[in-house]
Amino acid sequence: MIYPFMTLPDDTEITHTEMREDGTVKVYIETPDEKDGFHNVECILPQKKWEKINGYSEDELNYYKKLIDSTTHLILEFSQTGGILNASNF
Repeated sequence: MIYPFMTLPDDTEITHTEMREDGTVKVYIETPDEKDGFHNVECILPQKKWEKINGYSEDELNYYKKLIDSTTHLILEFSQTGGILNASNF
């Protein structure tokens, strides 16, 4: 299952999977781009292993790393409770 987590002002979407049996959660970040279609990257939590980096500059990637680092605890919690919408009773 994939759950929405956050939409940024530039239409970047951040989603995540439910927690897997091994305790990991995959986070997907995707930004629309007129030239390339989409830029995207995946991060495996809690290890914070970044992979499949496509189209992001080093500065953009560092921004997302800081963002995910500061919200890892929330993503891990929401991955076990049906996502942010379920956890917030929306």
